[in-house]
Amino acid sequence: MNNWLVICDELNKKAIMIQLIIKILLMGLAVFLGARIVPGVQVDGYTTAIIAALLIALANATVGFILRVLTFPINFLTLGLVSFIITVLMILLVDNLMKGFNTSGFFASALLAIVIALINALYSVIAGSDKD
Repeated sequence: MNNWLVICDELNKKAIMIQLIIKILLMGLAVFLGARIVPGVQVDGYTTAIIAALLIALANATVGFILRVLTFPINFLTLGLVSFIITVLMILLVDNLMKGFNTSGFFASALLAIVIALINALYSVIAGSDKD
C-alpha cells in the first residue's frame, strides 16, 4: 500500500512539472505571436520569446505583486485597471532588460498584454481547469 502512495506522489510531481513546462512554452508562444500581431513589438526568435515570457512572469510575481499590494485600494476602485497597468509596466521593464525583445512604447506593450491574456484565456478554456 505504501508503494502505491509513493508511485502516485511521483506521478503527481511529474504531472505538475509537465503542466509548468506547457505553461512556459505557451506563454513564450503568446509573446511570439503577440510580437507578430502587435505593431511596435519585436522578438528575435522563439527562444527569446520564452526568455521574455519567463522574465515577465518573474517580474509580475515579484515587483508586480508588491505594486499590486501597495495599490490595492486604487485597484479595487478602478475594477482592476491598475493591475493591468502594472502588467504593462512589467512588460516595459523586461523590454529594458533584454536586447532581443523590444516594444515601441506603452500602447504597444498594452496591446501585447491584451494578446497574451487572450491566448492564456483561450488555453484555459481549451485545457480546462484543475480546480474541481
